[in-house]
Amino acid sequence: MNKSLSSVRSKSAYRLIETRLQDKLTSGKTRCNLCLWRCRLDHGQRGFCQAHINRHGVLYNLSYGIVSALDVGAIEDKPVRHFAAGSKVLSVGSYGCSFRCGGCHNLDISWGTGALDALARGESRAAFVSPQALVDVAIAAGVEGIAFTYSEPAVWLEYVLEVAAVAHEHALYTVYVSNSFVTDQALALLQGHIDVLCSDIKSMDDSFYQGICAKARATEVLHAIERAHHLGLHVETRTNVIPGYNDAPENLARIAAWIHRHLGAASPWHITRFYPAYRMSAVPATPEETLWRARDAGRAQGLHNVYVYSDKSCDCASGNAPVAHYLPDWASLHGANKCPADCCGDEGILLKKYERQAGLLQP
Repeated sequence: MNKSLSSVRSKSAYRLIETRLQDKLTSGKTRCNLCLWRCRLDHGQRGFCQAHINRHGVLYNLSYGIVSALDVGAIEDKPVRHFAAGSKVLSVGSYGCSFRCGGCHNLDISWGTGALDALARGESRAAFVSPQALVDVAIAAGVEGIAFTYSEPAVWLEYVLEVAAVAHEHALYTVYVSNSFVTDQALALLQGHIDVLCSDIKSMDDSFYQGICAKARATEVLHAIERAHHLGLHVETRTNVIPGYNDAPENLARIAAWIHRHLGAASPWHITRFYPAYRMSAVPATPEETLWRARDAGRAQGLHNVYVYSDKSCDCASGNAPVAHYLPDWASLHGANKCPADCCGDEGILLKKYERQAGLLQP
């Protein structure tokens, strides 16, 4: 670690935290091993998620402790139905994601490059909440658990793990709502820290996944879900059914068959309705009869617990109360967030290498 960074130890103030999984390559680049992009970055470059940056050969997480959304609600809304049923959970998200879903309902935070650019410049006024402070919010709200959701939690895994440790000290459970496009190393770190994985299975076809993430394969996502199950996490899965994209009966039957074979007949499968958004605004909402056919397909494959949601598509933050509602010291938390170390320049703050690779920017 750079000397000026190593001296910055305050746990109540924003600071750059080293990326938990990284290694230096002979090429001089540093590789991030959190998700399956495995971004290889030079000094000043940011990875696809935009939340991890290379500063002089060391990767740091820009989003550590930076909260984009908070809410209190039922665990069933994640959706999770077979763990701590009837309990309340504090949901929390940050910025950044390893996918670029065209119908994302949490676009401003999952694709939150503006917020992350501001963090890289030291100009951000987003709320920084320490792990202990977040747990204090959960306790004050009277919830029984904390759910990492809205944005992909692997993006700020360093923070997730620290919050989870404090949460367990206070007998709070932890939920991880993920796309499961993660490495085996990242999954292993969840063991003992995360109680519940709620994961998307978007499709059984690689072509669907590659439309939202050029490197993704369905088999990789399924491998991660099954591995989490074997690591002892309680696993529930979700499929957002999109007309013309993943609603083919054979695809839905294959998803159900995979769940039955690899997670068990009792493993819950949540079927949610697509609502038009962003680049998929012209796609109609999923007909309700399609959702019920998916449920029937699940039952035909031997699944005992198939749930249909015709009123929601995802764990969406747009209807949440402002973050300030849950943070009594909002004014003090809402200052400019700049790491007090002075080793970092402005090089590469707006680098869009991986955005361009995904076809989201012009060359």
